[in-house]
Amino acid sequence: MATQRGRVDDLVVVVPGIMGSRLADAHGREVWGPSGGALLRGIRTFGGSVKALTLPAGLLDGHPGDGVRPVGVMRDVHGLPGLSPIVEGYTDLLDWLERHFTLRASANLIAFAYDWRLSCRYNAARLGERVAEELGRWRESAPGRADAKVVFLCHSMGGLVARQYVEQGGGAEITRRVITLGTPYRGSLDALLYLVNGLRLNELRRGLGRLVRVDLSSFARSLPSLHQLTPDYACLAGAASLRYAREVTGLPGVDEELLKDAAAFHSGLRRSRTGAAYAVEYLPVSGVLQPTPTTAETGGDGRLAPLLTIEGEDEGGDGRVPCLSSAHVPGVRRPAYTPWEQHGSLQNNAAVRHALWGWLTPEPRVHRGPQGGAPLGVRVPEVVAEGEPCAVEVSVPREVPGYEELAVGVRVDGADGVRRLRNRGDGRYTGTVAGLTAGVRRLEVGAGYPPEATVTALVLVVEGEGGSGGG
Repeated sequence: MATQRGRVDDLVVVVPGIMGSRLADAHGREVWGPSGGALLRGIRTFGGSVKALTLPAGLLDGHPGDGVRPVGVMRDVHGLPGLSPIVEGYTDLLDWLERHFTLRASANLIAFAYDWRLSCRYNAARLGERVAEELGRWRESAPGRADAKVVFLCHSMGGLVARQYVEQGGGAEITRRVITLGTPYRGSLDALLYLVNGLRLNELRRGLGRLVRVDLSSFARSLPSLHQLTPDYACLAGAASLRYAREVTGLPGVDEELLKDAAAFHSGLRRSRTGAAYAVEYLPVSGVLQPTPTTAETGGDGRLAPLLTIEGEDEGGDGRVPCLSSAHVPGVRRPAYTPWEQHGSLQNNAAVRHALWGWLTPEPRVHRGPQGGAPLGVRVPEVVAEGEPCAVEVSVPREVPGYEELAVGVRVDGADGVRRLRNRGDGRYTGTVAGLTAGVRRLEVGAGYPPEATVTALVLVVEGEGGSGGG
């Protein structure tokens, strides 16, 4: 039986998140692009390339003129633990869009790659240039397409790039809607943690062979984009009340000029009503229930210690971006959808894809259904050593019927076997997964296993001391 394809008359532009685009140098050599099985080797290689990729001070919205350019979106799992979570790539999403809608790559489906080191303003201007070219071509390709507009489908920081283009870059008139998956509209605490605490992979896990020598702190601290991802809300615990990072002088590792500019960037987006004037529809998808760093307190050594709460409340999120950020779009009263899913897997979540049907096409999908199963909050380590047990912690809200009596399990890389977690009472379930081999492992956690009922956690497994590389 042929798959029903939904009709899409507009131009759909997919915008990935930070580190979601491959970069090449002036000689065409790829300097960032490891994915899948090459991720472990790529992280080490990237560590050796960081000096050349570090940006000069005072760049703000400029380009360093170093010849680095984007050459495509990341196809497979990718990331740099500490700077970017492990993220499932965009090939599966793009393939799914082509299979299920009247979308064709390089026709009315465009994947926009960009130099994620640079400011969102700079990349929004590049997005505008690309959209003007592609939309003009698409409108002229057939008489019935003269009124086509743009639909943006964005993951993480990609949503900030698209919003800057729509609100401040002249894109509102030709934009129909902006769909964002886990976009940190008010920033993410993780970005501030990396700037202040530094980015040294040996601090994620000790005893992991050659990985321990990778120090990316200077590189991370040079990025305008990373500063623009810092919280645009009061996130630092003080003696009396929470404070904005920009109100605290002397934070180590932070470029104060870039942090001040980041505040102006977010302020400009908050105040803008350009999209509303042109009836642009924003549809924020906000991951929920996952333990998510939201505020921080300063330790005696000057480092920031993350907290999962804000003023005593655990608002949750997608593990990287708290709900108060991903759902906060001026003029939008509530998120368009709230899947229980982790940040790196939102774009491939089955329930999110069900929701996309109503946003991309006027034609309803046959057998379409909502997310089922019990909502789960999942916590796993970002990095483990090969042979080291991987701890899995799951929490279930008390509002869920039978929350204390669920059969919660975890499946690794789609295997048939499901490993049951131990019921600790009060909606808590824990366990360990042993025998993980080097590479990126995909842990599906659920209470029952229809695809839409699971939460996907990605874990980077590195070879131990003396290992030869894996994946």
